[in-house]
Amino acid sequence: MTAQATRFDAAAACFSGAELAQSFTLARAAAKDRVLTLGLPQKRDEYWRYSDPTGLTARAVTPIQEHPLGEAPASFVSVSALKLVFVDGVFDASASDAVDFEGVEISLLAEAPTWATDFYGSLEACGQNPVARPLAALNTALAQQGVIIRVTGQCTKPISFEYISKTNSSDAILHHLVKVEEGASLTLLESGTLGLRGNMVLEVELADCAQFHHVRTQGQDHDRNIVTHLFARLGNEAVLKSFNLTMNGKFTRNEAVIELIGHDAKAHLAGAAIGGTGFHHDDTIFITHQGLRGESRQVFKKVLNGGAVGVFQGKILVKQSAQKTDGYQMSQSLLLDDNSEFLAKPELEIYADDVKCSHGSTTGAIDETALFYLRSRGVPTDQAQALLILAFLADTLAEIDDAGLAERLREVLIDWVPQVRA
Repeated sequence: MTAQATRFDAAAACFSGAELAQSFTLARAAAKDRVLTLGLPQKRDEYWRYSDPTGLTARAVTPIQEHPLGEAPASFVSVSALKLVFVDGVFDASASDAVDFEGVEISLLAEAPTWATDFYGSLEACGQNPVARPLAALNTALAQQGVIIRVTGQCTKPISFEYISKTNSSDAILHHLVKVEEGASLTLLESGTLGLRGNMVLEVELADCAQFHHVRTQGQDHDRNIVTHLFARLGNEAVLKSFNLTMNGKFTRNEAVIELIGHDAKAHLAGAAIGGTGFHHDDTIFITHQGLRGESRQVFKKVLNGGAVGVFQGKILVKQSAQKTDGYQMSQSLLLDDNSEFLAKPELEIYADDVKCSHGSTTGAIDETALFYLRSRGVPTDQAQALLILAFLADTLAEIDDAGLAERLREVLIDWVPQVRA
């Protein structure tokens, strides 16, 4: 069987015996057509050549013998937030907080309000060009679980999505919609694990002067295969800030497709990843500047040990209309052994002539001079190495506006760094 046949046969197999949900019928049908036309991704594809998608595209999840039962995610347990819980990819009303928020409308995907009909899958569909993202289209076609949020005012506290895995063979597909109206703001937290295999899409539309702050932590289990997609469109003076913290996991790919349509819009994306043996982590970012005076930042850092692999693919596209764009991109890795690997593909594509854009990528080991300095002042080697790792990741945490959230994640890292060094 040829590779092309495999690609399209695998896509068709995803829909074998499956009926599309009755909600968002037109969007789901269009997404199914996209999947069947594109086929599922393969490692030979340009934006998959550093990451093998097999664990995400196999017909069924392979159960394992030892998978710890899920517990309540600890990342944001001390944060005052409205909690919405998903167990094995299914919303659990009994474990979730009652929805009573002034200026915020929340509903489930199966109970979608009328306004969401045209929104569902729209940003995902636009995000297929110029780079095909068939796994996102597959999500749009098949997802039956997710949350729809419409914000019309200043959200007084964060909304927290908590994902808990309690089986050894769960396969979760979630699709969330977020619409932040003019001048409104929302902080969204995500934590936990979707299961052994997860496919999640988050579509975010920001009206003029809207603000959306997003912080996600991905669990510490070793067997996860997950792909997440963030699709966002920003109006005039809109602000989006998104941060991902990933600790271990078999395969994680976080994609972001951001469009700065309005003037003076800002999009800041950052991420910290830390993992050991068997860890493969991929950040793939595509930011398009269309409005005037847009600002984007990409700051991604990875700490790798035990033969772990880190990937960063980041692109800034500046259209001719996007004069005075300020685009910044930085990806760095810290390799704790000789077998780990960091693969980077930074890209700039600029059609405007009055811009300030830059990118950089570095890879290295722990600074021996700094390590010697700390040891000479009585700091044990293990603690000195941990301090240097935390200092290396500090720039990513600085991208989080909320100092309390940043400090909470710093505490998570302090607990986790010794395990990765082992």
